Amino acid sequence: MELMNFQNKAISQIQTAIENGKQEIILKSCTGSGKTIMLTHFMDEFLKCHARTVFIWFTPGKGNLEEQSKKKMDIYIHGAQTKLLSDVMTSGFSENDCCFINWELLNKVDNVAVRNGEHTNFIEYIQKARESGLRFILIIDESHMNDSKKSQIIINYFKEGGQNLPIIRASATPNNFNINDPKTAFIDVPEDEVISEGLIKKMLIINEGFPLPIMSNEPYDLEGESQVAYLLDKALAKQKMLRTKFLEHGENINPLILVQMPNTSDALLDEVQTWFEDHQITFENGKLAIWLSENGKSKFSRHENLEGIEANEAEQEALIFKMAVATGWDCPRAHILVKLRDHEGEKFEIQTFGRIRRMPNAHHYGDTALDSCYLYTWDNKFTEGARAFLQHGAWDAAYINLKDEYKNVTIKTQQRPDVIDENDAEDTMKSVVNHFVKKYGLQANKNPDENKKLLKQKGYIFSDKIVRAAKLGQTAVLNAVTLNQLYETDFAIPLNTHTHGRQFHHEVGILSTEVSLKYEKMITVIRRVFYKNVKATTSKYSLLNLGTRELYSFVINNSDKLKEDFHEAITELGATNGVQSSLTFDPSEIIEKDFHIPQVCLFTYDGNDKSQKVYSKNVYAEYRESAEVRSKPERLFEAFCENSDFVLWFYKNGDKGTDFYSVAYKDGTGKMRLFYPDYVLGTIDGIWIIETKGGFSPSGKSQDVDDFSPRKFEVLKSYLTEHNLKGGFVRPNRKDKLCICTEHLSNNIDGDDWQLLEDVMR
Repeated sequence: MELMNFQNKAISQIQTAIENGKQEIILKSCTGSGKTIMLTHFMDEFLKCHARTVFIWFTPGKGNLEEQSKKKMDIYIHGAQTKLLSDVMTSGFSENDCCFINWELLNKVDNVAVRNGEHTNFIEYIQKARESGLRFILIIDESHMNDSKKSQIIINYFKEGGQNLPIIRASATPNNFNINDPKTAFIDVPEDEVISEGLIKKMLIINEGFPLPIMSNEPYDLEGESQVAYLLDKALAKQKMLRTKFLEHGENINPLILVQMPNTSDALLDEVQTWFEDHQITFENGKLAIWLSENGKSKFSRHENLEGIEANEAEQEALIFKMAVATGWDCPRAHILVKLRDHEGEKFEIQTFGRIRRMPNAHHYGDTALDSCYLYTWDNKFTEGARAFLQHGAWDAAYINLKDEYKNVTIKTQQRPDVIDENDAEDTMKSVVNHFVKKYGLQANKNPDENKKLLKQKGYIFSDKIVRAAKLGQTAVLNAVTLNQLYETDFAIPLNTHTHGRQFHHEVGILSTEVSLKYEKMITVIRRVFYKNVKATTSKYSLLNLGTRELYSFVINNSDKLKEDFHEAITELGATNGVQSSLTFDPSEIIEKDFHIPQVCLFTYDGNDKSQKVYSKNVYAEYRESAEVRSKPERLFEAFCENSDFVLWFYKNGDKGTDFYSVAYKDGTGKMRLFYPDYVLGTIDGIWIIETKGGFSPSGKSQDVDDFSPRKFEVLKSYLTEHNLKGGFVRPNRKDKLCICTEHLSNNIDGDDWQLLEDVMR
């Protein structure tokens, strides 16, 4: 399977940490990010390059997670040498073993696996493996659940004999580690990267359809026979709406409702089951499932209708459970959680929430409804736990309507054709060569030796060996400061085309994901730009003249610098020495049609915000100052619009999908992308299109994190000219004063290219 960018990066970081002698590697990665995928691929890559190694993968006690993890590795890695504890107790440990073991099977007092007796026990198998020269690496999955004295005893079995024992601890919420310990490596997979890759849902929407906040202390007048019925009504309506939307996208996905019961109420269980039966969702017709804790005492079956429930098209529409659904249970079609509260409420459980975060088919749909998950509850304690855990990803929501006077607003939107465009290797080569020429002063198809000298001066490594850095010196104290004061030296490893060949192809694969280019095309780019045997017809892209071994070591030794340069190449503008990086495209390549502001908006907001001021100039009724998700520049800009006599109305655009307004452009690989400007304004001077960007730090450093800003600015300027509109980029300066740029994009906000917005719009 093809790994995501952040997964490849994490795998590389884990491998580097172990090669650098780190003894504790903490992998923090949110539920749904594919920790199992990352770790199984890491093990496979590591075993290809390191002999005499055995991996031990420890899992929590419940849910048969060790069997699930082993099964996944067998699927992901063809020919993997996987084992369970029973296999180890039969044949011991062998080179390249990946052993999946349940902690609880070893932690039990009466466990035969560690009991002395006539048969070889687990501890003796460890000793035999060590005596035969095998090296262990431990992986502790869901490490926050296995931080106990008993678990440490098991770990110590592997440490006996003084062997260096790397331990990888994986969790969404790691605890009890010292980030400043020089023996520890902390690898944090950013949640926003997991979201951007489409693996998990963009946001949690809390109590959608509940009344918007009111300013008085009067209670809400809610319809429905009971609080339980009110929540279930909302959840089922949402389930039916999501089901319809998936079918409209041509996908047979049946969204699943999870109903979590309090741990003590069978009476409530009766009410929930009766409600579902009244809505033709029953055990008998296969639409209702139940999964109660093993210790629960209920007249209902503890497990019913669970078979096949994980499949996207499964017929079950609701699952009732009393426990936090087992760790590792993977059902991406689970979209909605109804949390029924007990007397005082229960603490927020990450594992429960994690069950509704995954995206079915691991991609977003450009539809806020499908790309979100939903929580319905009266349990404020649980809700606050969700908000705290997600920080900026859990919001209240309500549907608000477009005001009548804006229903006829029309502008031209640009969309891509249905045929998926593939990145062009030649366009990528143009961009890469252009970047190296401009940044390093190289010459295309000329003076490869001079080009090599210039790259060396900028830190590129040229060798037929694999070069690694190491620290030399002595210190009485081990910490980050003293380590940095040691001498740094390089040591070289002779290139092994078998071992390092795999690493070369791995690094090429990472580069291909960096620029969204297929692996086969990236190999073409690498060879034509850096290899010596290029064809005459493509020699105009040649920068170096490397042989096969030199090319392998060049890519491996300079992997980080190449990733940085290739990323810069596809995002920047300009042409040098006749090598043009394309920005424009033929009009026949795009679809242009009328855009009308959507009639209804799913409005997400912070219900806890003390300010619920309604913005009268927004095109939607009941649009509030507490709108989320909004960046600081967006908040400042919306407040400006509301208070400006120049602005008559404003519309906040979406960020993906055919329902929203977009402008097309190309990146440096020739791939067509869509740009969704943030705001459309009606002013006394006509319609303006505005894109907001991050401001500046107190020291003046730009906080615009969008590498494609230069391209977006140029294409927006062309679009505005073509359609006789006005607009530009808006961002706050260091004193939070909004400034606008309309002609030449610059990061010098104090220069003449930027003007105060209040001076332009007045």
